[in-house]
Amino acid sequence: MPFSTFLFDLDGTLIDSVELILRSYRHTLRTHRGVEPPDELWLKGLGTPIRVQLRHWTEDPVEIEAMAQTYTTYNLAHHDELVRPYDGIVGAVTRLKQRGKQLGLVTSKIRSTAFRGLRLSGIDAAFDTIVGADEVENPKPHPEPVLLALERLGAGPKDAVFVGDARHDIVCGHAAGVATAAALWGPFDRNHLEDLHPDYWLETPEDLEDLL
Repeated sequence: MPFSTFLFDLDGTLIDSVELILRSYRHTLRTHRGVEPPDELWLKGLGTPIRVQLRHWTEDPVEIEAMAQTYTTYNLAHHDELVRPYDGIVGAVTRLKQRGKQLGLVTSKIRSTAFRGLRLSGIDAAFDTIVGADEVENPKPHPEPVLLALERLGAGPKDAVFVGDARHDIVCGHAAGVATAAALWGPFDRNHLEDLHPDYWLETPEDLEDLL
């Protein structure tokens, strides 16, 4: 510290989209398999691209694509009514930007959908770069998305911290050589992440101030 660059995950970190994600999942599995599995199965893969998660159900690329389309269509149709920024996140992000920090988004969503979530939350202008799953060969937990964000921002790993709520975020950050901060206001608690040893624990978005 001090960090010049703050990288953020999107779902479960900046925006509360968990209910939207789970409804899209249930709809997809009802449509294609006539079942509604436990939500825990989907939450285990939260933070990885939709097509990666669907491999739990099938390895057939045609079926994966059909299921992904069903998921995406439902998700986009209900996006704006179910997505909101977490309490305190808009102020926290705004303060980082006012302090001259570079901000990057590293997400397993495609870029256009990710931008929609940022814009809905009113923080799209604060981000200097967005790395979507459609812009990398290897999505999280591979380090490529974080390394691409750093390259675009002209920042080194030692200058950056990656803030995320899911295991994939912490593993990705460690692999990329950046500091990691676990966001505990999302769907996962400390017990879910403790064995990965993130560098910082953030109970609320206001705790981002401690990294300044």
